[in-house]
Amino acid sequence: MRRTDKDLLVKGLKSFLKTVGLMFLAPFVLYQAFKNTGHPFYIPVLIVGIILAIAAVYMGFRSVQIVMDAVFGKKPKS
Repeated sequence: MRRTDKDLLVKGLKSFLKTVGLMFLAPFVLYQAFKNTGHPFYIPVLIVGIILAIAAVYMGFRSVQIVMDAVFGKKPKS
């Protein structure tokens, strides 16, 4: 019977915390960009917001994968 890899589980939970931070930061930055469409920094702030949103989605999937590997073990190669 396999045991949970505690070090990997802690790494996954830390990654989840970073993901939650990105999940709150990205919509905030996007909101600020759309609220100030006439400002000269509209496009750079919008680009940063989109990058943060993509990073939040990526980190979410990565965090789930790390936790799954910690609990169930790595998938054996064929």
